Amino acid sequence: MPLVEHLRELRNRLAKAVLAIVVVMIVAAFYSEQLMQFLAEPVPKCEDLANSDGGNCAIVSFNTLTSPFTTTIKVSLMAGLIVSSPVWLYQLWAFIAPGLHKHEKKYTYYFVSAAVPLFVGGAYLSYVILPVSIKVLLSLTPGGSANILSLDEVLDFTIRMVLVFGLAFELPLLLIMLNLVGIVSGRRMIGWWRGVVMGVFIFGAVATPTTDPVGMIALSGPIIVLYFVAVAISLLNDKRRARKEAEGPADDEASELDLTPESIDSAEPVAALPEQTGKDRVNGYDDVT
Repeated sequence: MPLVEHLRELRNRLAKAVLAIVVVMIVAAFYSEQLMQFLAEPVPKCEDLANSDGGNCAIVSFNTLTSPFTTTIKVSLMAGLIVSSPVWLYQLWAFIAPGLHKHEKKYTYYFVSAAVPLFVGGAYLSYVILPVSIKVLLSLTPGGSANILSLDEVLDFTIRMVLVFGLAFELPLLLIMLNLVGIVSGRRMIGWWRGVVMGVFIFGAVATPTTDPVGMIALSGPIIVLYFVAVAISLLNDKRRARKEAEGPADDEASELDLTPESIDSAEPVAALPEQTGKDRVNGYDDVT
């Protein structure tokens, strides 16, 4: 299509995606109180200020006049993005799919079918360990002090943990995609395992908002297991690619060209043309020229 048609299609698909997000966001605003209670559930709450001495529990509050409004908007927007994700992800896919080859579409299906469960698994794991992490952090509160937490900060902490765990679980999938496009081989991944294990534990210590070892181990352990699963899949894919290359390219793939320069043979001599004079020459040139 012409550029204008591409831009018009992009505008229409963006409008559909934004409309889906706004509709879900409006519906989620009516249930914002339930959503905030669900996200703040991992915090051990105190019944009153008298029971908030030390690090046993905390009181969740709004610290500013506009906090209830901004928190409601934030929670509703987050719910709109998550619940309407099938719609705007489909619009994104429908825009780029016509420009992909058959094998590229196949890889995209594999990526989406694996990325969604991995992200959901990481998000669920983060929500499971959140109570433990929060209790560890609250236990550092000295006696005679009370924990009065802003609900907005609690939600930010919860969302950050969910995003960190969910995106971290996508790292092995990224390695598999690099292997599928031929950038990294499975044998090379095996040679990286020592550095990867060390790097994953360092990443787990830095990426998790908590300072306790529980969050670091809970994040690093599954990623290391998924890394070795990615190595095994990459090795199998390398063997499959070797067999496919022996059979030749697919119908929609271009054959590899041998661009090695070859030596040029000596030029064959050309017989001299007879010289023409007089009336055989026209404007200074002979008829052969």
